[in-house]
Amino acid sequence: MNQKEVEVLELIRRNPYLSQQEMAEHLNMSRPSLANFISNLMKQGKILGRAYVLPEEKTVICIGGANVDRKFLIQHRAQMGTSNPASVSGSVGGVARNVAENLGRLGHSVKLLSIVGNDSEWKLIESASNSFMSTELTKAVEGFSTGTYTAILEPDGEMLLAMADMKIYDFLTPEYISKNDSTLLSAAFLVIDLNCPLETVEYVRQLASANKIPLAVIPVSAPKMDRLSEDLTGISWLILNRDEASKYLQVSIDSLDDWQQAVQQLVNRGAEAVVITAGKEGAMAGNSTGIRYYPSMQVDQVTDVTGAGDAFSSAIVHSVMEDQEFETIIRTGMMNAAKTLASNDTVRHELTAVQLQKELEESQ
Repeated sequence: MNQKEVEVLELIRRNPYLSQQEMAEHLNMSRPSLANFISNLMKQGKILGRAYVLPEEKTVICIGGANVDRKFLIQHRAQMGTSNPASVSGSVGGVARNVAENLGRLGHSVKLLSIVGNDSEWKLIESASNSFMSTELTKAVEGFSTGTYTAILEPDGEMLLAMADMKIYDFLTPEYISKNDSTLLSAAFLVIDLNCPLETVEYVRQLASANKIPLAVIPVSAPKMDRLSEDLTGISWLILNRDEASKYLQVSIDSLDDWQQAVQQLVNRGAEAVVITAGKEGAMAGNSTGIRYYPSMQVDQVTDVTGAGDAFSSAIVHSVMEDQEFETIIRTGMMNAAKTLASNDTVRHELTAVQLQKELEESQ
C-alpha cells in the first residue's frame, strides 16, 4: 500500500460509516480520487464493501455474560433449614466469557462483548481473561454491579441450587450492541448467550442472517428460553440442553423419539444445525440432512459440572471453524465437556488445540 492508501484505511478503521464525500474532505482530496483508492483497497482485500468493513483474522465475537462465579461444595447431603458445612471457591465465569476463554485457549482470536460494573468483580474478570481474549468491546458502567453466579454443589459435584444476579444484562440492548456493528460485521463467527434480552438476540440473529455470518446461540437456563424468537433463521448452531429445549418447544422430551422430534422441530424453525444435550445420557444432533443420537463419553469421576456445557459449545465452534465433519464436531464437543467435568476449573487450564486433538485420537 502507498501512503495515501494507508491514510484512507486508517480513516475507515476509525469510522467505517463516513460517506466518500466526508472522507475526501477529511483527507483533502477529490471524491473521484478517494473512490479510486477505495477500489484498489477492495481489490487487495483490505476492506469488504459498504460500510467499509475491515476484515478480522478469523475473530470470534462472544456476546453475553461475564460474571464472578462462587461455588459452595457441601460436605454431606444437603439438609434444608439448617447450616451445611461447605468449602467455598471463586472464579470468573459467564457463558459468553467462558466460551471466549475456551476458544482463546484453543488458539482463536476472540473478543468479548459484554456489560459490567466498574467494580472489583470486573477487575477480577478482566485480569483473568485478558490472556485469552480482547475485552475492548466490554464497557464498565458506573452505578451497576457486575453479574454474579453462586452455585451450591452436592458432595459428588452435582448442582443442587444456583443463584444469579444478572440484572445488568438488561442494559445489553440493541443500541448498546449496535455501537460495534463494524466489528460484528467483520467477525468470522458470532456467539451469543441468552443472558441478553430478546431484542438483542433478535438484532444479532438478523444481522448474522443478512450478512451470512456464522452464529451460535447458547441458552443459559430454561427460564431464559423466552429470549429466543420462534424464527431461528440465521442461527448456524443452536446448542441447548433437554430442559431448555422442552421449555422452548413446550413439549415433554422423555423418549429417544421425543428427543429426535425436538431437534427436527428446531431445524424446521430455521436453525441450520441443532444439538440437544442431556448430560451423561448423551446428545441428539442433526441438520436438514439427518439427525442421530450420540452417546456421552465416559467420565471416571465428575469433579464439577460447572463449565462443561460451555466447554461443549466452545469445542463445537472450534471444530466448525476448522471445517471438521459433523460427527467429529459433536465428538470434539463431548470430549472437551468430559475433560472439563473431571477438572476443578470452569475452563480447564491444560486446554489447547493440540491437547484436544490428542485426547480425541486416544479415545478412538
